[in-house]
Amino acid sequence: MKLNSHNEWDKLREVIVGRAGTKAYLVWPRPGLPDPKVLAKAEQLAREAYPQWLVDEINEDHESLCNVLREYGAKVYRPDNALVDKFCSTPLWSASGDNLCNARDLYLVVGDTLIESPSQERHRFFEATGYYDIWYEYFKNGGFRWIAGPKPRLRDGYMSVFTDAQGAPLLREDGGRYIKLSEDEILFEAANTVRMGRDLLYLVSRSGNYLGAKWLQSVLGDEYRVHTTEEIYRSSHIDSTVICLRPELVLLNAQRVNEKNCPKIFNKWEKVYFKDIVPTPKEELEFHEKVRKPIQGKLAELGVHSNLDSLSSDWIGMNILSLDPDTVVIDERQTPLIRLLEARGIDCIQIRFRHSYITGGIHCNTLDTVRDSKLESYF
Repeated sequence: MKLNSHNEWDKLREVIVGRAGTKAYLVWPRPGLPDPKVLAKAEQLAREAYPQWLVDEINEDHESLCNVLREYGAKVYRPDNALVDKFCSTPLWSASGDNLCNARDLYLVVGDTLIESPSQERHRFFEATGYYDIWYEYFKNGGFRWIAGPKPRLRDGYMSVFTDAQGAPLLREDGGRYIKLSEDEILFEAANTVRMGRDLLYLVSRSGNYLGAKWLQSVLGDEYRVHTTEEIYRSSHIDSTVICLRPELVLLNAQRVNEKNCPKIFNKWEKVYFKDIVPTPKEELEFHEKVRKPIQGKLAELGVHSNLDSLSSDWIGMNILSLDPDTVVIDERQTPLIRLLEARGIDCIQIRFRHSYITGGIHCNTLDTVRDSKLESYF
């Protein structure tokens, strides 16, 4: 079938499900590879952060998700992660990736247009190529409009700490500092957007700047309207904060969104504010504290950066995938959210997704390429 997806809720026909890796990502803040001994030690540590049992459980849960999607009737594609963990170098820095779990992050499907987003993360510089075999299959079987954002240079200083009016750092829910991006070059990840036909909501945050929104509007043209917001959330991505379930019904993260800061585009929609998220499991927190964070410290001593000191927040449990306006796939642990959705007539297909706090949620780990949809305006 031809690439065709205009929103987050129409009946799903074809979808990509991401694929796990076997190590943490590594970033070397200078061009050229590190000393061979340093690199060998860093690679060893990066793999220790992903023990085989963890990789096996991630793969098991991905396969279960694929089975649910196939049983629903959707065609499932999987990316090739053979090269994602190889070290590469630009004139300014070097890095290796970690996995292809998050198919949603680097590609935005708008109708029959595919947009490859210029990520702000150095380790993701070549990650998008892991999906190229899939896109070439689509391209050969009917074609589509394929646009890639300009590759960013990501020079030192492109990220800085976000502060309040008094100059104090703004803190995330987990106590970490909010980061803002410079406006020197186009930076954004596709998961910063919510698609609603002719309208897209774009989150200005650590994973998308205003210049990215301006570029996105320029390539989509006058047929679309790109709306920006930064008041609701300043960390990363929007799909655990604003979830459009169907026309005129939006699920909102009540810890981040309220009547005062809710994007005005939803003024006439029914807004469902949800607050009773099931917290991160104790086992995941213990693994993070006892394994991931100590390895992050050892990598820092080598002069190599990774993200092992952070997890996704509890709110990754809101990261659900709509199969149609009346059906979603959801983490089985999120019973309060399941009850809320079922009360509104939405069927919840429950799956086990044990490590979303490390690899991203169900919506993050999927990318709908074909839905039974046409371009409409819902506002």
